[in-house]
Amino acid sequence: MPNAHPAIVAFAAGAWLVPGARALISEHAETVEEDRIGEAIGLYCDSFHPRRIDVAYLDRAPKLRFICCATVGYDNIDVAECTRRGIAVSNSRGSLTDATADIVYLLILAAYRRIGEGVDWARDGRWMAGPAPVGDDLAGSTLGIVGMGEIGVAVARRARISGMQIIYSNRSRRADDGDIGARYVAFEDLLRTADCIVVLVPLDERTRGMFGAAQFAAMKAAYFINASRGPVVDSNALYEALAAGTLTGAALDVTDPEPLPPDHPLLQLPNVFITPHIGSATRQTRERMSHFAARNLIAGLAGEQLPQIVNPSVYRS
Repeated sequence: MPNAHPAIVAFAAGAWLVPGARALISEHAETVEEDRIGEAIGLYCDSFHPRRIDVAYLDRAPKLRFICCATVGYDNIDVAECTRRGIAVSNSRGSLTDATADIVYLLILAAYRRIGEGVDWARDGRWMAGPAPVGDDLAGSTLGIVGMGEIGVAVARRARISGMQIIYSNRSRRADDGDIGARYVAFEDLLRTADCIVVLVPLDERTRGMFGAAQFAAMKAAYFINASRGPVVDSNALYEALAAGTLTGAALDVTDPEPLPPDHPLLQLPNVFITPHIGSATRQTRERMSHFAARNLIAGLAGEQLPQIVNPSVYRS
């Protein structure tokens, strides 16, 4: 029985968890809900957790020794404070690469081909009223990827099949960019030359507000795609650029705030296509993410280093 295990693992309120993963964890620890976080040695959560795991939260969890996140992003966790307290943090890196790259490719197509406007055209009975919305070719255009990690590489692979030229900006140049078929450029050069910009950076203090009025003004009349985190972009500045025609269109899987209220100005623009943060939303991917987190939890319960550790220095302190 689970209660025979001395260790306790708490599950964050609202976190999704496939039944098989919870059963796996239950073989190694007693599993409880978040209201018993004060008793827990481990915490299972995801980036949709409604509360930030900060100093105040951690003060309620004096026994906590590891946090396992069933997603790649972990900006809801104060990792520096966790490290200071000796709490290891893990994510599910590598579990959602292709699913997210598929959504990004869909967003690129939706922006270029004005899919949202076309759907409205058909739904509103305007199909025969005149020419349907006309978009642009992907082939021959330049895609600029900001943040060339695993997902960026997968997006580049899909875009190359469509005949797009790939440039990218990153914290450092990749040694394998020749194999990827992408050319490294400075961020400012990417803004000036890309026909479509895809944002895939993690959210941290360096990237928060990375795209604002100055960046949009520096761009050509390009398409803008965000599949990273909403706060990377100044939503008001994005609206102004789209409304003024500085940008041709935008497609977003993440927004700030999230979700957008129904009366938000971005939702009123015809050249904006928005999906509800569904980059990882396939059954297979969500199951894989959940099992990644479960395996990290089980390693922590066994006294081992978490396999996908975000803050490895916690083991050297």
